[in-house]
Amino acid sequence: MSEYAGRIDDLAQRASEARESFDPPDDPPDEERALSYLREGFGPTVSVYLEARTGGRLTRFDGEEFDRLQRAMNDWLALYARCYGVSYDPEYTVRTAAELVVDTHDVRDTAAVLTHVP
Repeated sequence: MSEYAGRIDDLAQRASEARESFDPPDDPPDEERALSYLREGFGPTVSVYLEARTGGRLTRFDGEEFDRLQRAMNDWLALYARCYGVSYDPEYTVRTAAELVVDTHDVRDTAAVLTHVP
């Protein structure tokens, strides 16, 4: 396990709970909630990956840890899309998302590119 295991567990648990309890907006889009999923979930999840890869020494995640990180990131993206009335089950790598965040400097732009929403 890496030094990021606790953060990954927290992000994965919160993403799973949010996805299970999600109640679609009556009149999409719910932009405020979509942005909160990016700020509170997607962004911090990608940030864990970026910190591990750029923090001065390369941190390796074990397979299970990496899978949880990636699943959490995709869960947050799915929630973002659902706030716009789009049912979407993304399967992106966290590396792809991290590269887009680095290129765009914006989690909303990254989410829009990956989900095609809005």
